Amino acid sequence: MTTVQSSARFRASTELAGHLQRVLVDLIALHLNGKQAHWNVVGHNFRDLHLQLDEIVDVARESGDTIAERMRALDAVPDGRPTTVAQATTLPLLHPGEQSTTDTVDALTAQLRGAAATAREVHDDVDAEDPSTADLLHQLIDALEKQAWLLSSENRTA
Repeated sequence: MTTVQSSARFRASTELAGHLQRVLVDLIALHLNGKQAHWNVVGHNFRDLHLQLDEIVDVARESGDTIAERMRALDAVPDGRPTTVAQATTLPLLHPGEQSTTDTVDALTAQLRGAAATAREVHDDVDAEDPSTADLLHQLIDALEKQAWLLSSENRTA
């Protein structure tokens, strides 16, 4: 009879959980800010930007869910409550009300770059403790930076 040895389950340290929480709150803020911009953008190229903002929201929402579920898989507890997100996000505030397409592009590009910067800041520490979770951060950074490039190109001129 063969005996299967069980190994100890990997659990996130307080530091790893904290790093993932930082990423999570920025992704939730990006999701909410993306919808705010989506609803209030006006001006030239409105329709294309309106649709592009929904793509950004989808990336933020799906990525946030992935990070939160990874936290749960590692016995960490994600906190996505509005007060937590508002207090902890590193993303800059959006101006209220209608915003021009040009201003919206600049504001959401800053949001995307800010969220990517948070993921980059925690990456090395995450990788040292859990390379599997660092792989998720690689995918996240790639997705956010791609969206920032696509969006910022709206305001560029040759």
